[in-house]
Amino acid sequence: MPNAEPLVEVWRGPFCESLHRGHAVIWDAGGDIVAAWGDHDAVILPRSSCKMIQALPLIESGAAEAFGLSDAQLALACASHQGAHVHTEMVEAWLHDLGLPEDAFRCGPQMPNDKDARYGLIRAFEEPGQKHNNCSGKHSGFLTLSRHLGAGPEYVDLDHPVQIAVKAAFEETTGETSPGYGIDGCSAPNFACTVTGLARAMAGFAAATGDGDTRDRAQHRLTRAMAAYPHLVAGEGRACTNLMRAMEGRASVKTGAEAVFIAILPEQKLGIAVKIEDGATRGAEAVITQLLVGAGVLEADHPVAHQYRYGPIRNRREIETGQYRLAAGLADWTL
Repeated sequence: MPNAEPLVEVWRGPFCESLHRGHAVIWDAGGDIVAAWGDHDAVILPRSSCKMIQALPLIESGAAEAFGLSDAQLALACASHQGAHVHTEMVEAWLHDLGLPEDAFRCGPQMPNDKDARYGLIRAFEEPGQKHNNCSGKHSGFLTLSRHLGAGPEYVDLDHPVQIAVKAAFEETTGETSPGYGIDGCSAPNFACTVTGLARAMAGFAAATGDGDTRDRAQHRLTRAMAAYPHLVAGEGRACTNLMRAMEGRASVKTGAEAVFIAILPEQKLGIAVKIEDGATRGAEAVITQLLVGAGVLEADHPVAHQYRYGPIRNRREIETGQYRLAAGLADWTL
C-alpha cells in the first residue's frame, strides 16, 4: 500500500522492534474529512468491519419485522463472535425459528475462540459446527432475508438477491461504486471501497436519528443494538466488546480481519475507518483506541484505553518487556 503512514511503534526495552503503517480517516456526516493519516483514497477490503452495512437489507426489506427479530439478534448479525455458548445458543434458536437445519449455513465450521466452548468440544470428542463460525450471526441474518425474499439456498452467491441487496447498500452508504470484491473467510462476497468511503458509511450510521426514512431507521437500530449488546458483537476479552463497554454506549466499534477497524460516533456524527497495511490487529486496536480518546468518547485514563494504546507488553512470567508508542501526529490528535 503506497503512502501508508507510520502509526504505531512496538518497543522492546530500548529498541523499536516493529512498526505498523497504515491509513485512517475521520469523516463528518456533513461531508468533510475531519482528519486523515496515510492515503485516504487507499482501496481496501473492509472485511467484517462492514457487517452493519451487510445487515441493512435485513431491516430495510421488512424481514426483521416479519420474523420479529430482537435488537440482540441484530447485534449478533453484526458480530464476529467468539463461538461462546451465549452466541451459539442464540444461533441455534434463530435457526429453529426459521425452521432450518445447521447445514443451511454456507459459512463453514470453525473451532470456537471461546476457551470454555473450545475445551468443551475437545473433551467431548466433538467437531465444531457452522454455528461456531464467528460469522454465523451474519449468516443467520442472510438466511432470514433469503427466506423473506423467497430466494434460493445459495445466499452467498454474487448474483443471489441477498448479495445484490448487500452490494447496493454498500455502494449507497460508502458513496462509491465498488471496484470489485474478494471472498471472505465465511464465503460471502466482501466488496472493496476506499478508506474514506468506509468512514463515510460509518458517519451515515452515526448521523441516523431513528426518525427519518427507512435507511435512517435501519442504521439507527443497528448502531444502538451493537452498543447495547457488546458481548454479542465479539465476546469476553475482545477489543470490540471491551471498548464498547468502556464507552458505555457512546460509540459502536467493529473490527475486521487484516487489521481493519471502524467506529460510529453518534454524539459527534463522525465515522472512523482504520486500516493497518501489515494486517496486525494490535496496530488497528491501538489506532482506533487513540482516535476514540481523541474524539472524547473514551476516557484517556480508562484501563481499556491504556491497554490498547500502550500495552504494556508482558512475557510469560508477566514481566513487562515493552510497550506500544503512537506516532506523534496521532498521539496528539484531539477533536
